[in-house]
Amino acid sequence: MHPLGATPQAGASPARERLLQQAADDRAVLGRIAAGDEQALGALYDRWQPVVYALAVRILGDRDDAEDVVEDTFWQIWRQAATYETSRGTVATWILTVARSRALDRRRSTQRRRTESLDDRDATRPTADRTAPDPLALAETAQIRQVVNAALAELPPEQREVVELAYFGGLSQTEIAEKTSVPLGTIKTRVRLAMQKLRDKLAPLRDVVPGGAT
Repeated sequence: MHPLGATPQAGASPARERLLQQAADDRAVLGRIAAGDEQALGALYDRWQPVVYALAVRILGDRDDAEDVVEDTFWQIWRQAATYETSRGTVATWILTVARSRALDRRRSTQRRRTESLDDRDATRPTADRTAPDPLALAETAQIRQVVNAALAELPPEQREVVELAYFGGLSQTEIAEKTSVPLGTIKTRVRLAMQKLRDKLAPLRDVVPGGAT
């Protein structure tokens, strides 16, 4: 059973009410998908395809590969809809998590193919998949993405860089240190400060995610 979600709170802003309603609608649609409703899958695809595609393009830098990631993402959603748990976040957060994982898988695959065709000195080491920072997982609607982008823009450049490398680049803190030639301890400090600032700035969005965003 997938609950229809929370009823918009009395006195909530129109924007907050729309976000809450969309989250509830997504859960209802996913429940229909879990029951085998192909039309429901089409509805979810129409709603989230542009967001998934944009994320895949950002990670891969290739439109054709991004289109494949979109298809892989929604195929996985179709097969695993019944496994979704509201305690893990909104449907949108789940979709973006799946999409990011598929995009990083494809990038690693591409890197492996390139490695096989190059000399050992030109080989590139595949990056490991990482859990997305919680605040960025909130980027589930155009409106929320604008809020998140604005919050990122307010970070100092060096903090914004490490967050983007971790999320869009899929790099670990050690890999970021190697890539930027900055000591690992400094990278850890920048990540910690950046994530705290993002959590503070995105606190008003926590009601959109069941259980709150931490």
